[in-house]
Amino acid sequence: MSIRDLSVDELVARAVESDRRAVGRLLSIVERGGEAADHLAECLQQVPTDGHVIGITGSPGAGKSTMGAHLVAAFTAAGRTPAVLAVDPSSPLTGGAILGDRVRMAAVDTTAFIRSVATRGHAGGLALAIPGGARLLAAAGFDPVIIETVGVGQVEVDITAAADTTVVVVAPGMGDAVQANKAGLLEVADIFVVNKADLPGANDARRDLELMLELSHVTGQEDSSHRPPIVMVNSLEGDGIAAVHEAVDAHHVHLIESGKLAARRRARIRYELRSRAELTFHLFLETKLGDDTTESIIDAILAGDITPSSAARRLWQPGGA
Repeated sequence: MSIRDLSVDELVARAVESDRRAVGRLLSIVERGGEAADHLAECLQQVPTDGHVIGITGSPGAGKSTMGAHLVAAFTAAGRTPAVLAVDPSSPLTGGAILGDRVRMAAVDTTAFIRSVATRGHAGGLALAIPGGARLLAAAGFDPVIIETVGVGQVEVDITAAADTTVVVVAPGMGDAVQANKAGLLEVADIFVVNKADLPGANDARRDLELMLELSHVTGQEDSSHRPPIVMVNSLEGDGIAAVHEAVDAHHVHLIESGKLAARRRARIRYELRSRAELTFHLFLETKLGDDTTESIIDAILAGDITPSSAARRLWQPGGA
């Protein structure tokens, strides 16, 4: 029987036995959403999903994929079974995505499970399907599950709610400490990695991060129980990857011993709940705005009879629009 002919329940049974084709099929179901994805989520409620989820983020071009590939290889060498969800941006015009991070990662490690996922317009650098995908991979026995994001910006820090440990990758030329703080790195990072450490300016980048952490100590923003380490890495040569591996494992131990892991898991569910609610709202709004009767409200706004804010509230009223 073809893998495509199996039911969700049959696919889940195969996935928990480490059938990679079944895992791939189920990830496609998660991405598509709908009733099948909802049923899959119900099935996974009965399966332990306690794997370590690691987020890797940073500015585009910082070397996230190459560094992440070496980190995956380090986990494999240590006898772990890592999986990677590499999030690629979707085109706002065609909806397509290059999905190229998988190529760079597979060039370094061919044994890990690596899957590219398109954002499909979802804000925050993460695809809507990422939380469900991470849960599926953990249920299938992969540990750790690594999420590589599109890139971090002023507000794109959703990775903190989707991962247990967040690794922020920076490179020489990232800017001064004030700019780094504006970019949200202080709030995001559990571990800093200065990549391309062989290039001029790498030590300046480390200094800026140190200054930023010192500033957080002065302002009281710093977590007194954990100060993010700064690891210097040359990912092209693989130098410093062992130190990143050690820092990631140490942070996981810290979360468990401090009792903060449970809080992060709750935050992950909160993030997924918010994302699903936003999707439901978006679909509702698209239906309302696509209704012909909405044209009468637009005419009223243009005529000055009603304000856009009042019209928006009317959409929520029973029979509104």
